[in-house]
Amino acid sequence: MSELKQRITEDMKSAMRAKDKERLKAIRMILGAIKQREVDERIELVDEQVLAVIQKMVKQRKDSISQFKEAGRTDLIEIEEAELVVINNYMPAQLSENDISKVVDKAIADSGASSMQDMGKLMGLLKGQLAGKADMGVVSSIIRSKFS
Repeated sequence: MSELKQRITEDMKSAMRAKDKERLKAIRMILGAIKQREVDERIELVDEQVLAVIQKMVKQRKDSISQFKEAGRTDLIEIEEAELVVINNYMPAQLSENDISKVVDKAIADSGASSMQDMGKLMGLLKGQLAGKADMGVVSSIIRSKFS
């Protein structure tokens, strides 16, 4: 079992002991998403794959929060934000825009990218390096600013 999945399972047990229903609900949701992917693909997920599942859940929560804000549903926003806090506990520390910019500069130098036409190639290189450490939307906007 991956270390991250093991940590999530242990946190679920401690949430059960503490009778923390909200945290337990969010952790069970994470484990359910991991298990679903394992069943769908008939594999045991490693840490990188577990992290990808968690990233997807973070993105889903952020999208839901923005949609609920447009609809004025503060009750649902609070639920999604509470889940997001629990889910973010399993994400690695996020890089600052300055750190991301340095990584982008290095990738541009290494790949020889010179225009927006090379954006796909750059994103492919950076996605592996920055997985879980940076929002790829931010990375994309930094690359655009460097070429404009």
